[in-house]
Amino acid sequence: MAESSVKAQEVSEAPAAQQNGLPAPERFSFSPTPTLEDIRRLQAEFTDERNWDQYHQPRNLLLAMVGEVGEVSELFQWKGEVAEGLPSWTEREREQLAHELSDVLIYLVELAEKCHVDLPKAVLAKMAINRSKYPASKVHGLAKKYTEYQD
Repeated sequence: MAESSVKAQEVSEAPAAQQNGLPAPERFSFSPTPTLEDIRRLQAEFTDERNWDQYHQPRNLLLAMVGEVGEVSELFQWKGEVAEGLPSWTEREREQLAHELSDVLIYLVELAEKCHVDLPKAVLAKMAINRSKYPASKVHGLAKKYTEYQD
């Protein structure tokens, strides 16, 4: 392939922000640890040490998780649109968000455990379903429900 063709291909594959002369936004990624299994184990130990398992039945865990989602919602309420990375948020607000999202995740993992749902496996299966419902060739750049894309 000619050098100019290679450069043209590299430019066309670059993110749009880079093509406009702007730096590409930094991609976020999670730390590799703890895993969901680590979180499940840590929460089980925490619950066992306090003899709280008797209270941690699926219904109660779901209601507690919904309450925590409400607390996350309160942090966003009345803020209008919030940019990715939360640049206008204070360090205290970010810390509160991290705590509330952690509560949601802890309850979600424990609920999945009590319901015998292997979350990593379930996520992979659900993503395969979503890929089928929302083929990139049909939905790229669109935000409609999958029923609107049916042939």
